[in-house]
Amino acid sequence: MLDAVSGRSASLLLKSGKRVEAPTAVLDATPALVARSRRRSKTSGYDVAKRMFDLSVGSLLLVMTLPIILAASIWIRLESTGSPFFFQTRLGKHGKPFRIFKLRGMYIDARERYPELYDYSGNRDLDFHFHYNTDPRVTRAGRFLRRTSIDELPNLWNVVMGDMSLIGPRPEIPDILAMYGPYRDEYLSVKPGISCRSKVTGRDELTKRETIEFDLQYIRHRGFSEDLSILWKTILSVVSRRDVY
Repeated sequence: MLDAVSGRSASLLLKSGKRVEAPTAVLDATPALVARSRRRSKTSGYDVAKRMFDLSVGSLLLVMTLPIILAASIWIRLESTGSPFFFQTRLGKHGKPFRIFKLRGMYIDARERYPELYDYSGNRDLDFHFHYNTDPRVTRAGRFLRRTSIDELPNLWNVVMGDMSLIGPRPEIPDILAMYGPYRDEYLSVKPGISCRSKVTGRDELTKRETIEFDLQYIRHRGFSEDLSILWKTILSVVSRRDVY
């Protein structure tokens, strides 16, 4: 939960016992903050430099991790039926839809087996989790791939194609974005990414509302130094495997 300690920040106590700094009432931002974020969404030198960085680093990482992706896809296929890859429609910058590319971590018929886990109609307050430790939809291979973040390596293809960035809020599912209310346009004002503040601060232990708060904080204060900091913290998070199910 969020415990206010000042006018600008709060302390977030995760289930693991770790305490991190989180924004207080970010979802209650003033119109001026929203307007400033929208102005920054226009093409700038930062956007151009970030795209060049994404393209060069993303291409290099994709080539380097291809053997890992191939080995993981064989493991997935041997353990369960269906394609080892997962495609889903997500929303990019300005709401442009695209197909996200991942390694499949769940059973191919997970939606038919557990339809209740896909019903978010009763979670308008956004106080729910997408992933949890005992998720019955996840295969044995999928559990390992998620804890090591190998399942997201194919996202690098989305980065190279320009639909995503290395750093940015995770691309949202259209049905879930409807819950964002007045913050929908602000969330869509930047290109989505593989990792963001929420990914290196609590990750799966965060509720959806807490995740949005961290993502909006990034959107309002983003910059190249911030991106490099998150990229470094992402590497540390992947190695430690903390707060991921």
